[in-house]
Amino acid sequence: MSALKAVLAEMCLPFSPGDVVGIKLHWGERGNKNYLPPVYAKEIANWLKIKKVKPFVFDNTVLYSGGRRDGRQSLSTAGQHNYCEEYLDCPVCIGDGLDGKDVADLPAGYKHFEKVQVGKIIYQADGFFIFSHFKGHMGTGFGAAIKNISMGFASRAQKQRMHADAKPFLNKKKCILCGECVKVCPTGAATMTGREYPVYDLYKCLGCAQCIAMCPETALKIIWDTNAEVFQEKLVETAAAVWNVINQKTVLVTALLNIVADCDCLTGNHPVISEDRGFIGAYHPVTADQEAITVVGEEIIERAHPNIPWKRQFTYAREIGFYFFNEKKNNN
Repeated sequence: MSALKAVLAEMCLPFSPGDVVGIKLHWGERGNKNYLPPVYAKEIANWLKIKKVKPFVFDNTVLYSGGRRDGRQSLSTAGQHNYCEEYLDCPVCIGDGLDGKDVADLPAGYKHFEKVQVGKIIYQADGFFIFSHFKGHMGTGFGAAIKNISMGFASRAQKQRMHADAKPFLNKKKCILCGECVKVCPTGAATMTGREYPVYDLYKCLGCAQCIAMCPETALKIIWDTNAEVFQEKLVETAAAVWNVINQKTVLVTALLNIVADCDCLTGNHPVISEDRGFIGAYHPVTADQEAITVVGEEIIERAHPNIPWKRQFTYAREIGFYFFNEKKNNN
């Protein structure tokens, strides 16, 4: 834990004594073996309490089937992974409510979104500590701070708006007719009759890409209804809208540990693609992700996801003014 403590010791906190601060993190899908262990969240919560801040841990509900689709299931999954009050010694909650309907609209005014919908938790805390796990991602190339405040704060409806352009395409030569894609589809868009190849109704498809992630033979890939860069832009716009609300009282730490090719939303134990690199502290999500990429190496992401235009996240962030001029490194 010394590496995390060293980063925390250098952070400038924008919080006041008595502030209620939400630690935004991802406690892993049920059955996932690559999520960050809760010992780090516990260390952050304890550190915040030393600073006279009142921490709690939270995440939002998700689009797809599994152990986090509603708040009740998600809290159960969190508990199974030891993200619980008994271990963390701070409350654990769902940012958009048990039914995923405790939401609010934020102004955006960007190319894709005039407004974005997020969990109401954004207005119920005094500040936020964004604790992100750096890893690869099938749709965005990598996932870390930008994705944590974008998909992480987004309501289910907003997640759907971001995902809407990603649809599955089946390579029948690779398909083994296992039916996993049918089992995980949350809308019944994937169907299978007997030993025939699965069929995908793209009108019913949410674009959540769960079927693609779960295919054991990589027989499915994303086909984009629009340019693949649009997904990156939508992710950035949602993050920017969230950041416009929370930026005055938010700090970020990213863990460069257990780095695998895909996100913690998947079940199973996935091979690492890079050695552990420790922790990064930052005051802006774009800065945090740029530094993480520099430390891990662009080639790691390019090798894992060669066809994803992930750099568009950074160029588009600059185009819409979502970047940081003066990164502070040390306490005053």
